[in-house]
Amino acid sequence: MLNPFDMVLFGGGGDLALRKLIPALYRAYREGSLVNGCRILPVCRRREDADQYLTTAHQALKQYLREGEYSDSSWDGFSQLLRPIALDIAVPNEQWEHLADILGTDPERVRIFYLAIPPAVFGPCCENLSIKGLISKNSRVVVEKPLGYNAQTSDEINSKIASYFPENNIFRIDHYLGKETVQNLLALRFSNVLFEHLWDAKSIDHIQISISETVGLEGRAGFYDETGALRDMVQNHLLQLLCLIAMESPNTMSAKNIRAEKIKVLEALRPLTGLEVDKNVVRGQYIAGDIDGQQVPGYLDELEGGVSSTETFVAIQAHIDSWRWAGVPFYLRTGKRMEKRCAEIVVQYKNVSHHVYDESAGKVIPNRLVIRLQPEESIKLVLMAKKMDSLTTELQPAELNLTLSDTYDSFHSDAYKRLMLDAAANNSALFIHRDEVAAAWAWVDPIIEHWRETNNQPKDYIAGSWGPKESSELLARSGRHWFNAK
Repeated sequence: MLNPFDMVLFGGGGDLALRKLIPALYRAYREGSLVNGCRILPVCRRREDADQYLTTAHQALKQYLREGEYSDSSWDGFSQLLRPIALDIAVPNEQWEHLADILGTDPERVRIFYLAIPPAVFGPCCENLSIKGLISKNSRVVVEKPLGYNAQTSDEINSKIASYFPENNIFRIDHYLGKETVQNLLALRFSNVLFEHLWDAKSIDHIQISISETVGLEGRAGFYDETGALRDMVQNHLLQLLCLIAMESPNTMSAKNIRAEKIKVLEALRPLTGLEVDKNVVRGQYIAGDIDGQQVPGYLDELEGGVSSTETFVAIQAHIDSWRWAGVPFYLRTGKRMEKRCAEIVVQYKNVSHHVYDESAGKVIPNRLVIRLQPEESIKLVLMAKKMDSLTTELQPAELNLTLSDTYDSFHSDAYKRLMLDAAANNSALFIHRDEVAAAWAWVDPIIEHWRETNNQPKDYIAGSWGPKESSELLARSGRHWFNAK
């Protein structure tokens, strides 16, 4: 059971806080994870927003919680934990004194400062926390991506935070790592001899990691056009998932040991520079199309005209130069305005070495492990089996399917809830170390630099499709294809 703690949500009135963080904390309260004495302090820039915050949070819960999760009685109790305050983060004025008065002077009490704010304000916020004496030995800071625009800016941001917080008190969040299915991936690998002995180049043909979205810019035009899919999704989410799939077994499941194995994977990634970028990376940009029967505009239309070479889609063929993964391609793919919203890992095994059945039995499909992270969370294993309703020997693919919401009646995965409670418990196993961030940028930056030097332009793809045709060609060159989510 956690001891009482204070969580200060800088950016408490923003989209992330209202859509994800407040609902996650509400769920934690309902399940009894927030003990008596816990306090949540959403920070709003304007006084009127702070005054109306309880009404705003109440509406957000009704809008974003799942059906059946909201109840008036739970809201009545949860709202007692909320202590909204007005504060201009960048200015060390008397408003900070008000925050200091609320937090008090107990140096033993855990304080979590969640920075759901633009990275440019991380430094001033931490500096003012320090000036006002609010950083104690039990204070932790949680920071959201993106951490910088490239390796240099990322290092500058991290150095600024590190001047006020020690590394073991800095929690860099990637909400994909908090998903229960991702944690199940580690359990699947390291607790089952069945899989661990078949988790290398001798058995696996290739691995696909795809995160597809149906939405477009969602009001983030300015941010996204300066960022693009490679920085926004590959540098963090996709590479973190790659690390968990490819890492060696840690000695124990401690944060230190997990981090060490993840960094080894990032350092073993074969660099993509120069012509290797053209050969192994596809970038795209969506044009107008149809999604679920609705016409949607193209990327440039959402920018309200103008010209942009920002990619909304990336597909990469990557290799890990290690004994375990020599010769196994890893295909990474992410895009906006795709046909289906889904995050999925596909482990494609090699075909059997000898076919004992003749052609009349049908084609033998190689085994495939499919780990779905969203929208539903499931683990599926595709095997070959005999058709049970046929007297002749006919083979067909059969699925062993573990859908977590069906198997566990009370299962409701909430990555943000898991990660915020881990931060309160000082468990950093699912957070990202500074060295991981640096290693990821070291691999991504040369790709971006090559695009800039060669004026590489993204390929068009129709909104509602699975990306540009060049993405399919990337796999087709070696006789492979994407496994698009059904």
